[in-house]
Amino acid sequence: MLKNYSSATEFYLLGFHGSKELHDILFATFFFLYSVTVMGNMVIIVIVCVDKRLQSPMYFFLGHLSVLEILITSVAVPLMLWGLLLPGMQAMSLTACSAQLYLYLSLGTSELVLIGAMAVDRYVAVCNPLRYNIIMDSHTCIWVVIVSWVFGFLFQIWPVYATFQLTFCKSNVIDHFLCDRGQLLKLSCDDSLFTEFILFLMAVFIIVGSMIPTIISYTYIISTILKIPSALGRRKAFSTCASHFTFVVIGYGTCLFLYVKPKQTQAAEYNRVASLMVLVVTPFLNPFIFTLRNDKFIEAFRDVMKRCYQLLKD
Repeated sequence: MLKNYSSATEFYLLGFHGSKELHDILFATFFFLYSVTVMGNMVIIVIVCVDKRLQSPMYFFLGHLSVLEILITSVAVPLMLWGLLLPGMQAMSLTACSAQLYLYLSLGTSELVLIGAMAVDRYVAVCNPLRYNIIMDSHTCIWVVIVSWVFGFLFQIWPVYATFQLTFCKSNVIDHFLCDRGQLLKLSCDDSLFTEFILFLMAVFIIVGSMIPTIISYTYIISTILKIPSALGRRKAFSTCASHFTFVVIGYGTCLFLYVKPKQTQAAEYNRVASLMVLVVTPFLNPFIFTLRNDKFIEAFRDVMKRCYQLLKD
């Protein structure tokens, strides 16, 4: 049966509500957070690459996690900042909208897979330390990273394709600062219930699927740590995975809050706040979580800064 309506070929992002003064405050806040996010994660990448003491699986994965954090936040935040400076709504083509959604979801999926792999890495380090270098050798680490990147980008092809096969005829105004899938589904004239259900199942698969090895790994890690007789030994063992555990709680908590819900078309404010957690807050916290209490990294950072100072001095 032919449809008597056409689909939108361009969208307008509504962004944030409020006065110009509020937009100025939001711009300054998000610009600061974005700048710190990029610089902090870049510092991690550089230090991990140049310092030989950090040439271990944990820091190798951390470097790739930092790359993902920079890319995820850069997919949407610069456009969001531009929208806060300009009056009115931002125009975005259908192609640009689909590309943004695809990159956002693909990078997020790759990050979840990598977080699960990092949990397994911590399990081997704590529970099987004598075989750690054999199990987590360079070939294994490289393959883990390749799989996480490739899987993320392949896994999200169908969800994004299915989303943009819908007909958007109700409106072409998206009540968000990015091309949010939930808001796109609201604009569809088609019956999207089945598509929403499949998208929900896929979100459950990737989030819960990566949570399972993480939960199992930390169950064994905690059990092993509690068996260590000395308090100093327990503290030292837990310090090797405390930063990753903190990141896991924040990361998975945010993803469950945003994606694992049967109804994708949640209220705009709900999606906006949850998206800010994923795109702004979590990437901002990443450098602090993984480095502030990491004596090895801090020492490496100081040495690199000293070398840079000497080079500039000479």
